[in-house]
Amino acid sequence: MSSRRRIAVVGAGIAGLAAAHAAVEAGADVTVFEAADRVGGMILTTPFAGRPAVDEGADAFLARVPWAVDLARKVSLADSLTSPSVGKAAVYWNRLHDIPEGLLLGMPTEIGALARSHLLSMRGKIRAGVEVLMPRTDTAADSIGKYVRSRFGNQVHERLVDPLIGSIYAADTDDFSLDAVPQLADLAMRSRSVLVAARHRPKPPAGPVFYAPTAGVGQLVQAVSTAVVARGGDVQCNAAVEELAADGESWRLNGAEFDGVVLACPARVASGLLTAIDAGASSTLAKVPTADVALLTLAVPAVGWPARVRNLSGYLVPKPQQRLVTAVSFGSQKWAHWAREGDVVLRVSLGRDGLPALHLSDDELLADVVDELNGHLAIDLQPTTVRVSRWPNAFPQYRPHHGATIAAAERRLPAGIALAGASYHGIGIPACVQSGRQAVGALLRR
Repeated sequence: MSSRRRIAVVGAGIAGLAAAHAAVEAGADVTVFEAADRVGGMILTTPFAGRPAVDEGADAFLARVPWAVDLARKVSLADSLTSPSVGKAAVYWNRLHDIPEGLLLGMPTEIGALARSHLLSMRGKIRAGVEVLMPRTDTAADSIGKYVRSRFGNQVHERLVDPLIGSIYAADTDDFSLDAVPQLADLAMRSRSVLVAARHRPKPPAGPVFYAPTAGVGQLVQAVSTAVVARGGDVQCNAAVEELAADGESWRLNGAEFDGVVLACPARVASGLLTAIDAGASSTLAKVPTADVALLTLAVPAVGWPARVRNLSGYLVPKPQQRLVTAVSFGSQKWAHWAREGDVVLRVSLGRDGLPALHLSDDELLADVVDELNGHLAIDLQPTTVRVSRWPNAFPQYRPHHGATIAAAERRLPAGIALAGASYHGIGIPACVQSGRQAVGALLRR
């Protein structure tokens, strides 16, 4: 028998593919099982409105967190990475307001720019300004909303932090773990005051905040899958795992034997596979909630597009102003390689935790988007091309103490099984890449 370690990866999203890539780098034999007919999971890039590649899901990843950038370089995409040409965004509160400078995920790190903004009332600015005088806030509740409200008041939370983090995670931040957002948790732990802690934070490195391959984020998925296969890995689509069972010191999946298994699949799928292995871990994972979202991509005529928004990458909509739309990206302004004469591409996010959208038909979603955007922008939107992308169960919701909950489930797992992906250790492409690599590292060390 071969002495090479045999690793199975369940799920060919970016976490699973990153795990498979790490495994083949380490010299293991790898088989990836994917139930869908394509790799990528929640990442999908397709042609739109004459453009060869416009993302239907995530359109970028963080540049200042190394894991996704490093993976892109490993699969020869370094020269294909580009960054947004416009970084300035707005918040819609009765009208569009530029997002003040000096924020970290919506949390003020200095008060000057906030004081000059018209987004907050005078009372809201005064409440935010007294943060520096307040005693330390207990973080035991592990709620972003509770922490931000206690430090800066309701307006900062409602008009800045919640719209920004809520749009990233499709979340209600009053019911979302503070520890799950490391940048905010770090500020909360560094000092009695967020504003004091922010003064002593290292300055962020120069350079882009976000990167994406010029052929869309789907190019990263395809490049990693191709690299895995080129190094001897096996990536199988239309291959749902029907069986996960112990076989002595090995594991049996769909009749094949493996030394270790990475469950890089949603928590609800992992729960089903673990039922006969550990009922406690299975039950815990089954309780991880998710949020459904839709993303509508529109091409609208450039004629009549308001001059006042041509320097923006998009805008956020706080909950008190929402109907279905939570955020709008002016895609062809954000990405120079999407720009064409004659039209503007918009990507409109709908739905979040507590705001369902997928029960509506495509026509109903489009009608709502057109009506809401007409109100926000004071225009008569006439889309020439429309694409509706539906993402059920797309965003795991990290309830307070999510990290401790997942850690408790992982302690129950046998040594040959590891979890990876957005359900467990962080949402976003870099976090998923790191999660996959760490899962394989843990298996190979054992």
